[in-house]
Amino acid sequence: MIGTVQASRYVTPLREGGSLPGIIEADDLGTYVVKFRGAGQGMKALVAEVVVGELARRLGLRVPELRAVELDPLIARYEADQEVQDLLTASVGLNLAVDFLPGSFGWDAGYPVDPDEAARILWLDAFTANVDRSWRNPNLLIWHRRLWLIDHGAALYFHHGWSRPGADPQRFARQPYDASDHVLVQYLGGVPQADLALAPQVDDRLLGEVLAEVPDEWLEPDSGGEPAAVRQRYLEYLLARVSGDRGWLPRAAAA
Repeated sequence: MIGTVQASRYVTPLREGGSLPGIIEADDLGTYVVKFRGAGQGMKALVAEVVVGELARRLGLRVPELRAVELDPLIARYEADQEVQDLLTASVGLNLAVDFLPGSFGWDAGYPVDPDEAARILWLDAFTANVDRSWRNPNLLIWHRRLWLIDHGAALYFHHGWSRPGADPQRFARQPYDASDHVLVQYLGGVPQADLALAPQVDDRLLGEVLAEVPDEWLEPDSGGEPAAVRQRYLEYLLARVSGDRGWLPRAAAA
C-alpha cells in the first residue's frame, strides 16, 4: 500500500476544485494536497487517483508522491468554515495525500513540451479514459522546469457503473477515447509510437503492483466483494483494454 502519514494540521482549502481539496501538514513534516473521502466524488475517485498516478509513475511520467493520510476527528474541531468542517468530519479515516510542489505553476501552451512525453500522456489518458485534461482544467504542473501530472480522479469511469447489468471488461475495451478536447491534442501524431512503447509494459504483473497500492478500505463492496476480488476486477478491465486491438486509441486526422 502507499505509505501512510497522520494529519497534524489542516492549513487551508483549495477552492479551485469542486471536491474542495485542502492543504494539510503531516507528522512526517511534509505538506500535502489532500483529496477527501467525504467529498462528493467518493472513494472511487481516490482509487482512480492511485491507480492512474502509480501507473503513470511506472511508465516514466512524473506524478507527485502519493500517501494515505489519516484524519483524526479532532482536526475538524478548530475549523471555522462550516463547509470545511463538515467535509473533514465526513472524511475521518484514510484519505489521499498528494505531495505539495512548492513554487509549481499550471502549464499552458506557452511552455514547451517534449512531443514524445506529450504523446505518452495522451496514451495514458486514453487507456484510463481520463476525461479531465482539457483547456478548462489541464491538470498539468510545471515544477523545476519539468511537467508533472495531477488529478486523475475522473479516470476509470467504468467503476461507477460496473454493478449494472451489461457492464463487462470487453465493453470498456472497445470504448473509443475522444481526444478532441484534450489539452495536448496537437501531439496525437505521436500516440501510435507511444502505444508501441507503453502497451507491452502494462501486463498483469505491473497492474497487480499498482492495484496493491490502493488501501483496502477504499475498495467498496459494490465493486465486487472483498478487496482481492475488487482488485481482480480492476485488473480484468484494464487488461482487456490493453490486450485487445486498441480501437480506443485516438488518432490524428488524415491530412
